[in-house]
Amino acid sequence: MFDIDKWQEILATISKNKLRTFLTAFSVMWGIFMLVLLLGASQGLRNGVESAFSDDAVNSIWISSGKTSIAYKGLKPGRKIQFTTEDYNNVLNAIEGIEYATAQYSVWNAEVSYGDEFSTYPLRSVHPDHQYLENTKMISGRFLLPSDLDRKTKYAVVGKDVEKDLFKGESAMGKYIKMYGINFKVIGVFQDLGNPREMRYIYIPLSAGQQIFGAGEDIDQFMMTTGELPLPVTISMAEQIETLLKRTHTVAPEDQGAIYVSNNNEEFKEITNILAAMKMFVWVIGIFTIIAGIVGVSNIMSIVVKERTKEIGVRKAIGATPGSVVALILQESIFITALAGYLGLLLGVLTIEGLSNLIGEQQMFRNPQVNFNVAMTTLGIMILAGALAGFFPALRAANIKPVVALRDE
Repeated sequence: MFDIDKWQEILATISKNKLRTFLTAFSVMWGIFMLVLLLGASQGLRNGVESAFSDDAVNSIWISSGKTSIAYKGLKPGRKIQFTTEDYNNVLNAIEGIEYATAQYSVWNAEVSYGDEFSTYPLRSVHPDHQYLENTKMISGRFLLPSDLDRKTKYAVVGKDVEKDLFKGESAMGKYIKMYGINFKVIGVFQDLGNPREMRYIYIPLSAGQQIFGAGEDIDQFMMTTGELPLPVTISMAEQIETLLKRTHTVAPEDQGAIYVSNNNEEFKEITNILAAMKMFVWVIGIFTIIAGIVGVSNIMSIVVKERTKEIGVRKAIGATPGSVVALILQESIFITALAGYLGLLLGVLTIEGLSNLIGEQQMFRNPQVNFNVAMTTLGIMILAGALAGFFPALRAANIKPVVALRDE
């Protein structure tokens, strides 16, 4: 039941000791503020990392080539390694556990026109599974099919930005774009879930691209997903792929510059482990900061009880029960803790929002936020801790004998 007299007394006590109450509340407020701020910052970092990886399938292995740096079996260093469709097929036949796979041959500044509109766009000649490696989401139409590769069809799948640039508000579906004097029918429009720049790409069948650009069987790189395979298995797969390709192209086993095999499974696992450790560290620092604030509340309440010893003795002498004394001290402790905790929480959330607006969408740090349930749970724990901080001083106050209290100076 709401007791206005009791609240007036609590507020009067607080007003008599403004500086002491402020410093006590500030220690609690600072603790929860720092915890919220650090949690929000760590979540922003996690969001940035996940966004960076969302451009490509996380469970993937990417293979690209470079130049040899070591002389091997009579061959000089500096040889450029050129992958072919045969390399791609050999890997698919030799390695078990591959889920999706694609090779690509790229032209970075393809001349593209539609009617009077003209521009240059990155052009990728790929397999149908490329859609799963790049996390490509179809807006309209479809992606490439195996039959498109077999028939070397002049089909194109364009990014959302390409449609916007060339077709000026019209749908690109079913229309023909011209690339290097050859007409390609647009069969699909996509958006990329990770990197906005990817929406300026154009995809065509690998076989058609190799034919148009006179590439023969050459490819730039190839990649594959590993499904739900555990990390040790994917590491073994990557090692097998590297060994096979080095043997095929007569590359020294220790040569690190000729063939690059990047295992996203391993890289993503390492980064998530670092982020998890960072989040745990943040919680430890935040909790110890909060504990320091709660200890301060407990000490201050002990001082309050000491200063009010005679008053408590008078209360008990005129009939106050131990329970009412405990309730009075607890109420003051909880009030200070709850108010300071809420202000710290509010200030932390506002700071995170301001930080988010100031920084914007950065590649490795975006959308810092604190889970609502975590925030409210933290506040609840804070209030409970405040109650415990005031309980033991209140218990000592309740056990004071009136005669002893009235003699206190």
